[in-house]
Amino acid sequence: MASHDDSTPAADTTRRRVLGLSTALVGGALTTCLTPDAAAHSPVPMGPPRPAAMPLHRRYRVSARYGVRGNWQAGHHTGIDLAVPEGTPVFAVRAGTVVLAQRSGDYGKAVTIRMSDGHYAVYGHLSHIRTRRGARVTPGMRIADSGSTGRATGPHLHLEIRARRGYGSDVNPVAYLARHGVRLT
Repeated sequence: MASHDDSTPAADTTRRRVLGLSTALVGGALTTCLTPDAAAHSPVPMGPPRPAAMPLHRRYRVSARYGVRGNWQAGHHTGIDLAVPEGTPVFAVRAGTVVLAQRSGDYGKAVTIRMSDGHYAVYGHLSHIRTRRGARVTPGMRIADSGSTGRATGPHLHLEIRARRGYGSDVNPVAYLARHGVRLT
């Protein structure tokens, strides 16, 4: 009687690749899960990672809405201003990489994050920066404290979303965050 042995390392690797499985030894137990490619095509919802978070975890007042006409360089307000006391913790709204964490002209102390979808989040008028250039951030990670540095009339968070890094590529931050499950107003 002939037997078929397909438990060789090569056969096992091929079988896992075809099935989209990944195995690992975790704490003495063999764990099997879907690979990222298989999970992306799975008919069963896998529960996405937290896509977005609120920039503030306390009550705020909208002191300037996006698009309001004014004497800004763009001719309109390029973000949304959320009035809070100075020193209020500020959190990353989406995952990404910090590309700026320093003083930045009228924005005062500022943090800019290139988010995973290629958009940029700009946090301005900060009193204290708690991250550094090159840092990887996740939604809800504390990155700064609100303030009134730069061109500001009082303590608040200026939150701006841009399609590109440069000034003038702003998009409505309320609409952008709403598409990712966060309601600002």
